[in-house]
Amino acid sequence: MELVESVRSVLRNKGQTIWSVTPEASVYEAIEIMASKSVGALLVIGEGKLVGVISERDYARKVILQGKSSKQTRVGEIMASPVIVAAPESTVEDCLKIMTHHRIRHLPIVDHDQVAGIVSIGDLVKWIVSVQEETIHRLQDYITGKYPG
Repeated sequence: MELVESVRSVLRNKGQTIWSVTPEASVYEAIEIMASKSVGALLVIGEGKLVGVISERDYARKVILQGKSSKQTRVGEIMASPVIVAAPESTVEDCLKIMTHHRIRHLPIVDHDQVAGIVSIGDLVKWIVSVQEETIHRLQDYITGKYPG
């Protein structure tokens, strides 16, 4: 496991479950789904295509702070669009760079116009930590003579 490994590996490890809403859904419905699934963002799928992403951050900034009603506001009014995406072949490092550059916390992974999954900054940090733990373990084995040579 390395930062140069593809994000496809991260998706295999975390699972490829995708939670989504339509642009016509109310923001309240979206927040309910996020809460019940313990996720911070949902993909917005309209007519079978990825058209946006809605996050807790969007809710806080575009509904709460503007005094709008979450039951009256539609997801399509506040979602992030156009969507920043990465391909399954993108490396973990590439995905981190994209997310940092665009200041986003959730990155849909799209393969030939089909959503393959979504990764969060937390998923990528977890991956990095596991890479570091594996490296430390290998170094400890090498130092103590347990490393198969």
